[in-house]
Amino acid sequence: MTIKNLLFGTPNQRIKNLPRRTLPTDFRFSTFSFLVLAVITGAAFASLQIAGMPASDIELQGTAAALLVASLLLVLLPTWGMLVIAILAAWLTQFYLTESYDPIIYGIPTLALLPAAMLQLLQHWDKGIILRVGRFHRVRGAGLSLLIPFADRIAARVDTRIRVTDFSAERTLSRDNIPVHIDAICFWMIWDARKAILEVQDFMDAVTLSAQTALRDAIGTNDLSTLLSEREQIGRDLQRILDAKTDPWGITVLSVEFTDIIIPKELEDAMSKHAQADREHKARLILGETEVQLADRMSEAAARYRDNPEAFQLRSMSMMYDGLRQSKGSMVLVPTNAAEQLQQPLGITALQRHLAPNQDATGNQGETK
Repeated sequence: MTIKNLLFGTPNQRIKNLPRRTLPTDFRFSTFSFLVLAVITGAAFASLQIAGMPASDIELQGTAAALLVASLLLVLLPTWGMLVIAILAAWLTQFYLTESYDPIIYGIPTLALLPAAMLQLLQHWDKGIILRVGRFHRVRGAGLSLLIPFADRIAARVDTRIRVTDFSAERTLSRDNIPVHIDAICFWMIWDARKAILEVQDFMDAVTLSAQTALRDAIGTNDLSTLLSEREQIGRDLQRILDAKTDPWGITVLSVEFTDIIIPKELEDAMSKHAQADREHKARLILGETEVQLADRMSEAAARYRDNPEAFQLRSMSMMYDGLRQSKGSMVLVPTNAAEQLQQPLGITALQRHLAPNQDATGNQGETK
């Protein structure tokens, strides 16, 4: 049996995500409270000095030690009941150290501790929920707030800035029965501090658990391919679902984003192989289409070379030249008639063949005359 179990009882092992149990507080004894305590104490001793009743060094030391003991008690448990105990502890400390019977000296701790607990400082982004005699009184904004001892208490200080909560759904089956682990983050903020405190016991756990439930539902209603390709759309759907659920609590959900999607290693390897095979398939199709286009071009070139043998011979010579230039001293095999084609310049041969029919026609006309 631990001290925690003695204070709060044995937790129920069947219930997951048990609410966090914290000690109740009525106010906060902060650095500002220490400042108020020091100012009032100094003013009290200064007033005694002016009035002609200066305190002795032992009384000063005893009062300082008493206030230190009382402050530590209030830091540990800042409640009105603890304030009474702290004042009594301060009196006992003073009497033990000073053995004084002056009531004024014993009234200084009381005079300093009460205002230090009554004056509360709220930050610019905080909203304080104040209860009076157990009922809601008001929502206090930034600045100083004065509490009535034993009647008022600050039930909670609510941070109204945008918050980020990370959550996950571990090994949840998708619609195609694939176990998926998804990590996500949720951006949300409190727009009504009163509802966030009075309508729900723990708004932090409520938002986190609601987000996990909505994420599990989204995984179960979508295929793995949809989860991987449509993250933004699923995130917007989750944001609308969560915002509708948390709006009565004074909370608005701004966005939900996926940070990581983890699938089984075997499925990841299979998907990688499938993607590689798909890429190879597309590459072969592209290569086949290229071969068809190349064959069409070659057929067109062959038709043109068939009607123009000089162009075909020029192309052969160009290919032979390119081969010899790239060989760099290597042996190149060429057809046996290549040397015969190179005996005469290609331009003279073409000119002779072009002029031969004209000469024959001129000769025939001369014989006829």
